[in-house]
Order: sequence, then structure tokens, then C-alpha cells
Amino acid sequence: MKILVTGGAGFIGSAVVRLAVARGHAVVNLDALTYAACLANVASVSDNPLYTFEHADIRDRAALDRVFATHRPDAVMHLAAESHVDRSIDGPADFIETNITGTFNMLESARVYWIEQGKPEGFRFHHISTDEVFGSLPTDDPSVKFSESTPYDPRSPYAASKASSDHLVRAWHETYGLPVVLSNCSNNYGPYHFPEKLIPVVILNALAGKPLPIYGDGSNVRDWLYVDDHAEALLLVLEKGITGRSYNIGGENECSNLELVRMICGILDRLRPRDAGQYADLITFVPDRPGHDARYAIDPIRLRTELGWRPSVTLEEGLARTVRWYLEHEGWWRPLQARKGVGQRLGTPQGAEA
Repeated sequence: MKILVTGGAGFIGSAVVRLAVARGHAVVNLDALTYAACLANVASVSDNPLYTFEHADIRDRAALDRVFATHRPDAVMHLAAESHVDRSIDGPADFIETNITGTFNMLESARVYWIEQGKPEGFRFHHISTDEVFGSLPTDDPSVKFSESTPYDPRSPYAASKASSDHLVRAWHETYGLPVVLSNCSNNYGPYHFPEKLIPVVILNALAGKPLPIYGDGSNVRDWLYVDDHAEALLLVLEKGITGRSYNIGGENECSNLELVRMICGILDRLRPRDAGQYADLITFVPDRPGHDARYAIDPIRLRTELGWRPSVTLEEGLARTVRWYLEHEGWWRPLQARKGVGQRLGTPQGAEA
């Protein structure tokens, strides 16, 4: 296939781009290159004849129409989004414009293109979303998890903007017949994770001897999904998912934020011991953020039974890979730390978003 990937210079998008090219698909990477994007994420495929980059913004409808007309993709994987909860609290406007208006523009460009191409049966529009649209789960009953039928209950500007975009995608399928599939994922982690999210913050602050900030008491629980496993699942949903259907993608690795940070500290203690003490000595609790969801957990039974997917690594294995990657790729993360608006978030009294 020729796949148009939006946000392909970001964390999850770049993992999709690398895997799709490795699988022999032609990929058009459309990215606005905002603060969290990095073309170094796709450097390994940048010279591949199957890969093309388009510097464009999903808020620019004319640019999207041009990209569709020029490249004539067989499918779309829409990942471009503002995704940092703390930033959505500080400045929600960018999340409304990108996640809602940008998705509307993508749907309309795709719909017009699909019609002009004669509504080919194989065309797919895959919208990639988050489990945060479902709200918060109780921490005292591990059997309760998010399914595809869980009612939406977003509790942050970011989650609300993604919930809105999900509704738009479903509406374009029901109203116009646009062939869509949707997926909602749990928290991703792994190589190339932008260094203001929880796991990179912990790794890099620990290496610098800075405090490891944890919101509240660290009891908030997340289901962690290794990014390369997620990319595998996304391509599977694109290729074999049922049109009009949504699929929840989870790592089946629930863990509290405090437990997660302690695991990372233990890995660093083994791989790069401190001169004195242990990395866990740097753990610092900071005031909780507004509307902090208590627990996320995915029930992936639909994805498992219909498409046969399961995560390939445990949280312990994935974290060890991730820590080693950051230890070996200082040349990637050091310039990103220095970007305006990013560096000062690391090691400050503000917690890191999970």
C-alpha cells in the first residue's frame, strides 16, 4: 500500500513509519514539525525510495488537498495531534485547533479524494486515538477495564479534544460512508519518546542527578504499551480491521506511577550505578495536577480474538530496552531538551505526565 501517515515525525507516528517502510509499504509522512516532532526519528528510512516527507499542517485544508492529489494514497493513518495533558491544561486552544479542526480537515480531504477516486473498496482512514477519552477507572477493582463500548467521559482538554475527533470520524463513516477504522491505545513508551513525558523525564533527570517528580502520591495507574508493539497493532488494524469498528490496544501492563519510577530506578542502578546512593533516593512528590485520572486499563479482547494480536514484551523487558536506548542515544535527546519550552519542564516542581 501507499499510506499517508500524519504526525509521522512524532513518537508513535515515527514508529509506524519505520515499521511500514520495513514491511514494504510506500509511506508519505505529513508533519507540521511542531515542538514534539523530530525528523531524526525517521532518519533510518529517510533515504529509502519508499519514503516521502511532506512538511504540512493538518489545520491547512489546501495543503491537505494538495498532498492527497499529489500522492494518491491507498490508506490514511491519522496520528497528528497535540497530546500532552499538562500543555492542554495550560493552553487548550492548540488542542481544539489541531485535534478537532485538524481532524475535520483530514476527514473532508480524505472524503473528497475517496469520491474522486471512485470510492475504492480498499481505501481506509485509520484514526488513532487514546484511552483517555473514556475517563477514569476505580483503583480498587482490577477487573473493571475500558472496552470499545465504554461510554466516553473525558476529563482534560486533551481528552475532550480527542473524544471530539473520535466522534467526527464515526459521523463521517455513518453519514458519508467513508471507510474508517478507529483505535484507542493505552500509554505508550519506548525509544524516541519526547523528553517531557514521564518515562523519559525519569530517565534523564536521574542521569542528571535531578529530582524525579511524581504527581500526588504516585498511586495513579496506567496500562503501558511498548511503542513498537503499538505500531504492529496499528498496521494490523489498518489492514484487517472491520470498517466502522474501533479497537482498543493495550499493553496488558498495569502499573502505578510510583512503581513504574522505582522500576526505572532499579534498571539504572544496574546499568549505570550512581557514585553514592540509589536513583530512587531522587524521588520527589509534587502537588497533583487538576483532574488527574486515577486509573486507565484496556480490555484488548476484541483485538486479540478478531485479529490475533498480543503485546510481545512485558513492562520489565520494554523498560530495560527503553533505558538502554536513552543511555546510548544522548545525541538524540540532548538537543530536544534544549528546545524552547521543553528544557525548563524537566526537574522542576511540576510533575511529569504519564
